[in-house]
Amino acid sequence: MTIAKHTMRLGLALAGGIALAGSAFAGACPADQMRPDGSGEKVNSTPAKDVSDTVLTSIDLAKEPAAVKDRLLRLRRLEIKPGGVVPWHSHGNRPAIITDKLVVWVADSSKDKGTYIAVFNRGNESADIHYSWKELGLTGRQYSLRDLWQQADADKTESLTAKLLPHACLLYRATKVD
Repeated sequence: MTIAKHTMRLGLALAGGIALAGSAFAGACPADQMRPDGSGEKVNSTPAKDVSDTVLTSIDLAKEPAAVKDRLLRLRRLEIKPGGVVPWHSHGNRPAIITDKLVVWVADSSKDKGTYIAVFNRGNESADIHYSWKELGLTGRQYSLRDLWQQADADKTESLTAKLLPHACLLYRATKVD
């Protein structure tokens, strides 16, 4: 499958998931329910209540050109009834920016090899992307990027800057330089 088909497939999966989902806002986790490293809520610290979680489709990223081991890109439908409780979540794998045209998602590497960054253009026009690392929740001043679709390293950079075609996506691994 070509990179363009992968990009379209991933973009459609994310756009479909966002279209299916309504708006939701996360609250702060109670301190006694946090993991010691602060990365999210302890597993099974709160039982699920009035929540249904349906995986609609998934893509094993290890089998894609990005070759990201131990990662699935899943399109899920999470329905939470009023007063419902989601069992647990992660602070390290999350959407960092969501606008009407762009979604930027960050995910910690499972083996501390940096941070994965995916950018999805949901719009019908090309998008110029420019976000500081701080806006994405990253603490470093400078990161080196690896384009996981192209399997190519980029220069060190002080921000995430790119031009993205309509309905396309980018997938990088960012490694903190300083």
